[in-house]
Amino acid sequence: MTTATPLRQKSGLALFWAVTFTTTWAFWAIAIALGGPPTSSPTVVPYLLGGFGPVFGAIAVRVRRARLRQSVPAHSVKLRQGVRLFWVLPLLVLASATVLGAALLADVLGGPAVSLIEGKNLIATAGGLAPFLVSMLIAGPVAEEPGWRGTAYPRLRASMNRFQAGLVLGVVWAIWHLPLFFIPGTVQAAFGLFSWSGLLFTLSVIPMALLTGYAYERAGVAASIAVHFGVNTTIALLTVNAPVTQAFIFGVQIIVAVTLIALQRDRRPAPPVYVEPHRQASRAQA
Repeated sequence: MTTATPLRQKSGLALFWAVTFTTTWAFWAIAIALGGPPTSSPTVVPYLLGGFGPVFGAIAVRVRRARLRQSVPAHSVKLRQGVRLFWVLPLLVLASATVLGAALLADVLGGPAVSLIEGKNLIATAGGLAPFLVSMLIAGPVAEEPGWRGTAYPRLRASMNRFQAGLVLGVVWAIWHLPLFFIPGTVQAAFGLFSWSGLLFTLSVIPMALLTGYAYERAGVAASIAVHFGVNTTIALLTVNAPVTQAFIFGVQIIVAVTLIALQRDRRPAPPVYVEPHRQASRAQA
């Protein structure tokens, strides 16, 4: 199968941005207008639907691609390409370890003590470990990764290297989260937009974009979901909300992400070489 041209990939990317932001921000605007916490009715409905904006964007791009009979972008990672799914579990563990290791380091250096007390209360509130894990898997990883990594990332990679694609997607991803600061009851609203915790949350999206991008190139959307899930779940269980701990997590994840990407071989396909017709004939005769 041939790959789509960069121009067509950019067109698909523009559609993805438009649908993702329009649907997410429209639903979250409704949630803000309703004014209730995101876990209670009726606010919970637009709040949850808004989180699936990237999936709506991905669906729109795929429908358009099928209608125009466009091929898959060159940097899309598919299972039929021999992706090694054994990377999923190690990447999940690594993602969780970046948070736990940073939290322990902050604790040792005088920051807040690492504790699972509030995390246990969170599990109890969710109705048990299984419902908690399912909610953490759906709200964020499953709702976002098919769009951010499965759709936007390979199209950005058509004209960018891994670092550039990760940074651009990280900035866009951070902007996408902004309405959450105005929905009462969210973690972001508790931080406050103009606070150190709010600033560090926004900045933390950058290393997350780099880590999930690395995971996507290793084992596709399944791996990016695993990394997203590992980070979010560990942060929730440790109840990370202190700026000091957030700063350590940001630093550790930046170091890990940059190191992994720097060590990964760039498999970006070389651009096709145009050969003039008369030269093709000369080579054929030779």
